[in-house]
Amino acid sequence: MAMAENSRRRDGATATVKIPSRRQSDSPHQDRIIGDSISIDGLDFISSLPDAILHLILSTIPTKSAIRTSVLSKRWRHVWCETPSLSIDSHRVVARSINKTLASFSAPKITSFHLRTSLVNRIQPVDSWIEFAISHDAEKLSLEFRDTRVRDYSFPDFFYTNSTVKQLMVDSGSVVMIPRCTVSWTSLKKLSLSYCKLSDESLIKILSGCPCLESLELLYCDEFRCLDLSQSPRLRRMEMDRSDWFLGPTEIVAPHIHCLRLRHSRLPCRLVDVSSLVEANLNIYFSDLGTLTADFLQGNVVKMLSKLQNVEKLTVGATFLQMLSLAALCGVRFPMLKVESLTLETMIVRSVIPGITKLLQNSPGLRKLTIHTVKCSIISEVHLNNYLRVHSLNQSQCWRSKDAVFPGSIETISMLVGKYAESNLVASFMELLLRNTKSLETMVVLVVGYLDASGFDELLAMATTLSHNNNVFILIKQIHVQNVSTAFS
Repeated sequence: MAMAENSRRRDGATATVKIPSRRQSDSPHQDRIIGDSISIDGLDFISSLPDAILHLILSTIPTKSAIRTSVLSKRWRHVWCETPSLSIDSHRVVARSINKTLASFSAPKITSFHLRTSLVNRIQPVDSWIEFAISHDAEKLSLEFRDTRVRDYSFPDFFYTNSTVKQLMVDSGSVVMIPRCTVSWTSLKKLSLSYCKLSDESLIKILSGCPCLESLELLYCDEFRCLDLSQSPRLRRMEMDRSDWFLGPTEIVAPHIHCLRLRHSRLPCRLVDVSSLVEANLNIYFSDLGTLTADFLQGNVVKMLSKLQNVEKLTVGATFLQMLSLAALCGVRFPMLKVESLTLETMIVRSVIPGITKLLQNSPGLRKLTIHTVKCSIISEVHLNNYLRVHSLNQSQCWRSKDAVFPGSIETISMLVGKYAESNLVASFMELLLRNTKSLETMVVLVVGYLDASGFDELLAMATTLSHNNNVFILIKQIHVQNVSTAFS
């Protein structure tokens, strides 16, 4: 058995830097440090760069900061005007100042246009700024309207006719995405909508106008119920967040997507067709089990798993694992999976153990298992036990005695707050997972930094034994505290 350990630098990283000599050089070309820039033979090195390079540099900073460079010298006076990227935050800037900035802009084309503004008393200027970006063939268009004082803002018709935009991001609780005209985003590849209001009809109209769409993000969007992506043959990636306040769809038809990330509420969301899916990331937001029924467990949670039978890479969150645990305790039958790589994003609590056990037992081809011990919101064990009592299940029998080593939710939370956890807890969790796998080759454990140094060293020693006894390569990483990476094989 070989063990490889990367160096631990508790005092931070170091780097080697070449310092210019202050002594007089014999060379006719003397380098000097002037302010924060380098001068060669008295010439400002940065200013001597080609305009194309300077434009790239200025594209990485807000436009307000780029404009300030115009006072440096005559050389810099108009450089920012031709920078093909504009990033404008106008919350504290009057509209006429933005108009003056755009009037000074002279580049023929915009590669990226980002606008963050309020809509209060600004709807007409905002429309004109968007038209400016579209008229300059902006390829990446990002619009943020964060203002609760304005409701039901609708984009003008010209917004929906754009043949050059490739990436579009709209983030606003004020926007109603209901186009009154035909949508024509013929080059659009990535669409991200956050906190927007959508109807089923408007979504169909938007998608029909995006023949090249490859990636779709719908984050906390409301008022649409069916997400039908069957007419988007190039769409490969979809990400969706729902909550009890932003309901989102109740069913998803996405036969062409390969990657799905779904964070959803306790309200049912049925996967009708995800037959091409190879990668999925699932979790569920849940705090109140008062309305939870066995039908929900079987009809929503476990049936969702059954639609993932061709998925090779699966990530599951803590509350989804708790739902799977309840389903397992209620005797719900689990589907067989073809998962080869499984990631568990969870706290180590006994309420996730039955669900994880079922997942592992029903994934006979599993090769890689990643455990990410995240700090996250989970369902209180008090609520879980109340649910078991209501359904005439003996909680002492459900939480088996051999799982008693794993704490309840309150106990684990107190450990995390105190930045301390038993190394035995993590090792016992790893051992349980290894017992329920047959073909595992690699285990990766990402430990959030609540183990002290001695506890982490104890974990490494126990991982060595587990690696040897199970013939599994184990990688331990402690994150958020220090850069430590230890591997066993």
